[in-house]
Amino acid sequence: MDEEYGALMRNNTWHLVPATQGRNLIDCKWVYKIKRKADGTIDRYKARLVAKGFKQRYGIDYEETFSPVVKAATIRLILSLAVSNGWSLRQLDVQNAFLHGVLEEDVYMRQPPGYEDKSKLDYVCKLDKALYGLKQAPRAWFSRLSMKLQNLGFQPSKADASLFFYKKGTISIFVLIYVDDIIVASSCEKATSALLQDLKEEFALKDLGALHYFLGIEVNKVHDGIILTQEKYATDLLKRVGMHGCKEINTPLSTTDKFLAKEGEPLGAEDSTRYRSIVGALQYLTLTRPDIAFPVNKVCQYLHAPTSLHWTAVKRILRYLKGSLGLGLRICKSDSTLVSAFSDADWAGCPDDRKPTGGFAVFLGANLISWNARKQATVSRSSTEAEYKALANATAEIISVQTLLKERGIAQPRAACLWCDNIGATSLSANPVFHARTKHIEVDYHFVRERVSQGLLDIRFVPSGDQVADGFTCNRPRRQYIQGGLHCGG
Repeated sequence: MDEEYGALMRNNTWHLVPATQGRNLIDCKWVYKIKRKADGTIDRYKARLVAKGFKQRYGIDYEETFSPVVKAATIRLILSLAVSNGWSLRQLDVQNAFLHGVLEEDVYMRQPPGYEDKSKLDYVCKLDKALYGLKQAPRAWFSRLSMKLQNLGFQPSKADASLFFYKKGTISIFVLIYVDDIIVASSCEKATSALLQDLKEEFALKDLGALHYFLGIEVNKVHDGIILTQEKYATDLLKRVGMHGCKEINTPLSTTDKFLAKEGEPLGAEDSTRYRSIVGALQYLTLTRPDIAFPVNKVCQYLHAPTSLHWTAVKRILRYLKGSLGLGLRICKSDSTLVSAFSDADWAGCPDDRKPTGGFAVFLGANLISWNARKQATVSRSSTEAEYKALANATAEIISVQTLLKERGIAQPRAACLWCDNIGATSLSANPVFHARTKHIEVDYHFVRERVSQGLLDIRFVPSGDQVADGFTCNRPRRQYIQGGLHCGG
């Protein structure tokens, strides 16, 4: 606590002013946390002074609160470029990050418990810098860091505001920001050292060395690249649920199960909350585990009213994880910068409402960098319509990836290739023909057709047996769960 309070004082986080009647005055409290290393051992004990931001009033002591964080697909894309080009990957941590943000609004807070100024007990803190717990704290911190990077010559990406890049001659540097955790990918170690020195002059920056553990993701080096795993996170989840010693199983979902919303006994309030908590944790695992994207999406559809059947499905996913803890996403050296994708849809797959599930997998060269499994918002009248909607979603993701590459002057060798296993959807994208069964999907039609007609997208047919995105729309047998860019990361 003394260390944290000392940091607050050195940072000039507040100054004391006389209390005035009518001001909105918020409270604060001390929060304690154990910070652990990648192997689970204790790194250090932390105490943090947190403002009770829930007592703030909009328009009085806060306004704008949005603060971006880097997208998972952007992280994988930059890692792919770094591995392919042999760039260094460094990991940084900004200590007391939010305290660096400058407040634009007048915010008043009671003095910290245990550290009240005995000579000014009737005074309150007028915050000059942001404090953890304030609604605008993340935005204030990001704005400060963004301004510093731009002053150093970095440019923010238009496709992802949390990605900054620097290009001068042969030097390329990418900075990825997730609140106070930072990844630096650089073609020049000397330039990286200069960047760190500049940042240390303004922020309490800790250089954690080569990238090895970021946001609960382990980064393991192999001879041809890196493997991203979440083995510790998955192990901790199994322990939390009490299934660390459970019997393993080969697939996360049965190939014969058909889920219904009202099948099984409804869970009680406490068990329903536990269900939602565990499913939320499983969602985070999909950052490096595309093999569970579809099963997790399936159990997510019943968060509002889970039953015993749905809980059994969650336990099966956990049993599958127990037997595949070392599985992760391999990112290897690739000479190609071609963006390609696979798109698929399961027409009328949901027995409750007959809405399809669509999915896609996007690759940069040989590396899988983005994927998605999601139930479509509307019922489709044909398999062609369902597949075409999935094509439109995949096309949007392709454009996002290409925008990031284009910003850095990374040219595409040819049009992006999008593979689909539905001949009707493939033909519809190439031929300007409307009829009664497709006229109501005109917006998606024009969106995809425009890219095709401009020569920016090449949609091709792929047999269902070779459809990589099939695993994002339906259950698959065991042999197919080890495909799609996944490798054991032991």
